[in-house]
Amino acid sequence: MGRRKPKPDSVNCPCGSGRPRERCCGPRIDGTAPAETAEALMRSRYTAYTEHNEAYILATWDPQTRPASLELDPDRRWLGLSVRGSEAGGPDDTAGRVEFVARARLHGQGMRLHERSRFRRIDGHWYYIDGDTPDAS
Repeated sequence: MGRRKPKPDSVNCPCGSGRPRERCCGPRIDGTAPAETAEALMRSRYTAYTEHNEAYILATWDPQTRPASLELDPDRRWLGLSVRGSEAGGPDDTAGRVEFVARARLHGQGMRLHERSRFRRIDGHWYYIDGDTPDAS
């Protein structure tokens, strides 16, 4: 017997939540539900990177720091996300930070992105501002 393709709602979200994509980052990316927290936005942006969804990534970037375009490498394969912690960024906050490590592979070479991202909420929607890399891990 051939392998059946899993139903979309049975596929775990790439963000590492362990929940199906359609009940995790999917509604945010599809525009049917806003991110409730800075961490939820960060996770949905990671998922958008795994899907090479430039439109969502740019739409969730703070207008003051958003680049005109991105050059997403179609050969980069994102392998996993680990959230190390977050500060503020809840439903009642206007700013937040999330520290994470994202692993990827590009042309056979492994890589890690360790970032402390800053977010702000504008009119009820969270936006990525920028981030710094605390180490070269």
